[in-house]
Amino acid sequence: MQAMQYEITLPADYDMQIIRRRVATKGHLLDKLPGLGLKAYLIRERGQEGSPVNQYAPFYLWRTAEAMAGFLQGPGFAGLSADFGRPPVRHWAGTALRPGPARELPPRTATRHIERLAEGADPAEAAARLLADLPAGPGLHSVAVALDPYRWELLRFALWERDAPADEQTRYQVLHLSAPEFATLAAAPAGAA
Repeated sequence: MQAMQYEITLPADYDMQIIRRRVATKGHLLDKLPGLGLKAYLIRERGQEGSPVNQYAPFYLWRTAEAMAGFLQGPGFAGLSADFGRPPVRHWAGTALRPGPARELPPRTATRHIERLAEGADPAEAAARLLADLPAGPGLHSVAVALDPYRWELLRFALWERDAPADEQTRYQVLHLSAPEFATLAAAPAGAA
């Protein structure tokens, strides 16, 4: 499993309805994309939920690195780049995915937590702790943990059927979720995808 995210920060006075319309008209195009576990179409709006910026920041879980690379070299990403400029893309090696009790419901919010591994820390133990630190409460759709071995950082990304916990580092609104192979990802043992 590969995790991926890019962030397009927009001007403070940007009309976020433009992004909402874009997702409403194009979001379904990835609903059946082979190799895609999920894509959460995420936004942050300046002044809401503590966000200092307007931002479009989709998050992906891919079954393989090849599927991710195919998307980045394909027409969908080229179209986004033509409209907004080509953004830097962060990616992580997936270490765990846990479906939550609300996995059958459409998520409304998402959270992202990134933490640097301490020197000498065991990455597997730190990933397990980060996953366990987020209890599977009733509104949790799913949570993924992934590792950036260049920066030695762990990422925890969670989708929520209701409002996200206020104590998470970064909070998003979910405009749409494409999840053609989520069930396959969720069924794989940790580290197998």
